[in-house]
Amino acid sequence: MARLDLVLDDIVQLRKPHPCGGYRWRVTRLGADIGLRCMTCEHKVMLPRATVEQRTKAHFDPEGQPKPSPNSENAS
Repeated sequence: MARLDLVLDDIVQLRKPHPCGGYRWRVTRLGADIGLRCMTCEHKVMLPRATVEQRTKAHFDPEGQPKPSPNSENAS
C-alpha cells in the first residue's frame, strides 16, 4: 500500500459517507493517528494512519485541487 503524503488542511474523500451525508474531511492533525474534521457538519474524529490510508478514495490540496497519487507518477 502506498503511503499518503498528507499535510495539514489537506482534504480527503473517504469511501463511506459520514452519517451527516458528507464524504470530505479536512486533515487537522498528523502523526500515527490522523485528525479529521467533517467538512459538512464539523464533527472531529481521530483515526489510525493505516485506516485513513485504506479508506481514502481521493486526496485534494487545501484549495480543492486533486493531488496525484504516488502510483500515478511517471518514471521517465
